[in-house]
Amino acid sequence: MTKPAAHAPVAEAEMRASDADRERVAELLRDAYAEGRLDVEEHAERIEAAYAAKTMGDLAPLTRDLPAHRSISFEKPPLDAPDAAPRPARPPARQEAPTMVAIFGGASRKGRWRVGSHLRAVAAFGGVEIDLTDAVFESPEVVIEVVAIFGGVEIKVPENVSLHGSGVGIFGGFDVKEQTAADPYAPVVRVKGAAVFGGCEAKPRKGKKLKEWVRKQLGTD
Repeated sequence: MTKPAAHAPVAEAEMRASDADRERVAELLRDAYAEGRLDVEEHAERIEAAYAAKTMGDLAPLTRDLPAHRSISFEKPPLDAPDAAPRPARPPARQEAPTMVAIFGGASRKGRWRVGSHLRAVAAFGGVEIDLTDAVFESPEVVIEVVAIFGGVEIKVPENVSLHGSGVGIFGGFDVKEQTAADPYAPVVRVKGAAVFGGCEAKPRKGKKLKEWVRKQLGTD
């Protein structure tokens, strides 16, 4: 009886995908959305599929029909190729819950995390800090709904995104330092809600510019 080979080669499409592979495909999809090749729903579906992919075969179909991009290649470039030097690896963006709650305590979200189209922050006798300066924007518009009761919510955004507010302060303050980005394709952050005997402050953080977004800036870094 013939025994199966102890070390049978794994098909390239069945090779496990790494975080870097998934992030590379996500970047291609963001470019395709920026160029109008994908609509909002297609972009959202493919982004979700990219981060859920287990193998290289799962990733390949996500960019196969995009003429402006190369489909995922399983082949490694020669070591002496001019462009063989890899870009510095960045940690994968974290997936976070769309709701933040701080009751008699604090909640903070910062660093490299994935922000979708909606975020809710509730602070009751506590504080919530939302820092979007290093976040990966996956939607052209982010709506942040704030409820602050005897508490506070602080929001920081990159200086090159648009920021608008429509909140109400009742025996409290709702301060949004509005700005409109020079780039018409820049993400838009909208802050709404209410602060009752509490406060909400949203402002751009000088010196911090967003580089990972669904519509990349043209002709700039």
